[in-house]
Amino acid sequence: MAFGFVFPGQGSQSVGMLAALAPAEEAPIRDTFAEASSVLGYDLWHLIAQGPAERLNSTECTQPAMLAASIATWRLWCSRGGPEPEAVCGHSLGEFSAVVVAGALDFGTAVDLVRFRGRAMQEAVPAGSGAMAAILGLEDAEVIEACREAAQAGGVVEAVNFNSPGQVVIAGEREPVEQAMEAAKRRGAKRAVALPVSVPAHSSLMGSAAQRLGERLATVDFRTPRIRFVSAVDTAAHAEPADLRQLLVRQLASPVRWTDTVRSLAAGGIGTLIECGPGKVLSALNRRIERGLTSLALEDAGSLQAALAAVHA
Repeated sequence: MAFGFVFPGQGSQSVGMLAALAPAEEAPIRDTFAEASSVLGYDLWHLIAQGPAERLNSTECTQPAMLAASIATWRLWCSRGGPEPEAVCGHSLGEFSAVVVAGALDFGTAVDLVRFRGRAMQEAVPAGSGAMAAILGLEDAEVIEACREAAQAGGVVEAVNFNSPGQVVIAGEREPVEQAMEAAKRRGAKRAVALPVSVPAHSSLMGSAAQRLGERLATVDFRTPRIRFVSAVDTAAHAEPADLRQLLVRQLASPVRWTDTVRSLAAGGIGTLIECGPGKVLSALNRRIERGLTSLALEDAGSLQAALAAVHA
């Protein structure tokens, strides 16, 4: 059965990530982090292995760390004889990992780009003024209506991540987000949970960051991907380099349509999705979206071997 790779975004990072997957001395891990560190000008492996967590969790550092961890995992997969997937896609930041694995963008270039992306996001909204929250147990339309109700008093709050049925993330200015959380509870939400981030990713407040990223991407060379790349911006496959560039700009201030993207992959013949990167957030979401899908995560040495066995079966 055809399989695809999915790449996680910001939020899946942790100090010590990859430690259970392979030794730091193993070539795919060592070489990937050495390459990233040479671009960044600091020891990225030391940061993810030793912390401090506060620095790793800063958007400017998180984004290259997650990219490098995902690409190191991919290279480890290849070194163990893992075949290329039929399709790749990523959640938010994970789209940069997907584009690199698809062969459309050089890894070193991507490291520099996501560091710039993180900076632009942090600088787009004054510290402490933005917020995000997860709304659990409501239909998408009800969450959208809760945001509209809260925004009527002024301010910005929008549904930005459609992660799975009954799980939608909202983002915007702090007070409107809090008001939308209350409006969602009145509509019967099981939970409305504030997320520990201050950057309202994928909301219209990221417009200035998207513009800056677009100017930067205009100077970057993209190639035609050799693996089918499916975007979570519009759930469609894209092969034109100009389209890839545009999508990576659009996604910064556009909702992540993860539910529809996973359904699109399944409808296109993908029977197994393998999460390539730290954690298993996407695997858990994928199981809730499509029960017929096999969802695996490459989180440690055992799960890596199990996934290799599954695709070779």
